[in-house]
Amino acid sequence: MSVKQISVFIENQTGKLAEVTKYIADNNINMKALSVADTHDFGILRIICENHDEAVAVIKNGGYIVAETEVLAVEISDKPGSLAKILEVLADSNVAVEYTYAFLSVKNAGHAYMIFR
Repeated sequence: MSVKQISVFIENQTGKLAEVTKYIADNNINMKALSVADTHDFGILRIICENHDEAVAVIKNGGYIVAETEVLAVEISDKPGSLAKILEVLADSNVAVEYTYAFLSVKNAGHAYMIFR
């Protein structure tokens, strides 16, 4: 299924990730999945939130630079080879994967969720 991902650009300095995640938590935004990528100067915090539109507004209001991206969320069996099968289907369909990250759900034991861009 297609979901909206929020990318938050932050300085690559000690404490900045803690600062932005505390700000998000203080504003009662629940992050369901996250990934962090960094370069020498900045990082990109990619998150999936329960209430996307509210989260975007809150984070922007905090002065952070935000981008929104449609990504693909896929439920897979939590067992060896599940990711490889999905990646084979994507490759066979000539779909390039820019990045991916995973999260687990305690509500659906035995399954993981992959986010693909």
